Amino acid sequence: MKENDRDYDLALIGRARAFALGAHAAINQRRKYTGEPYAAHLTEVAGLVTRVQGVTAEMVAAAWLHDTAEDTAVPLSLIETEFGTRVGQLVGELTAISTPEDGDRATRKALDRTHTAQASAAAQTIKAADLISNLSTVEARDPQFAAVYMREKQLLLEVLTKADERLRSDVRAIIEDYFTRQGSDERA
Repeated sequence: MKENDRDYDLALIGRARAFALGAHAAINQRRKYTGEPYAAHLTEVAGLVTRVQGVTAEMVAAAWLHDTAEDTAVPLSLIETEFGTRVGQLVGELTAISTPEDGDRATRKALDRTHTAQASAAAQTIKAADLISNLSTVEARDPQFAAVYMREKQLLLEVLTKADERLRSDVRAIIEDYFTRQGSDERA
């Protein structure tokens, strides 16, 4: 890679990081179960993505921005304008498409899974990193909901067929460990 390409990549990632952190901080978003600033989740997801073989600057930028359109007032069109078509496309692939009007939780999750199944390998890899970050907090903080959540993520893992295999394996291990500790016969 040429030096100016590397500089561009680092600048893109830095701008995405600052933008995402600012957007989530502007609404004082916190992690649901830990109460820590949302920056911790974004940092973890981006960090996991940076370790994937074949990672691109656009993937890392999208990892920082993956919840911005879904959770803040920032429209996807602005992300595309600010960070380019590819980053906007990845964030769009990572943004849930269901709305409360679509029905109950199971129906909405099924719609979102179908959307994710059609996502690119890069977007599915970011989604796998997102799952690793989210799965780590739910069981300890909300044991009653954890069983529902783990089953939903088990179904989601089934459609992440194009994601980085190491991250998929890590997600599978977390889910299998949960069900083993619960004495369940369900497996990812």
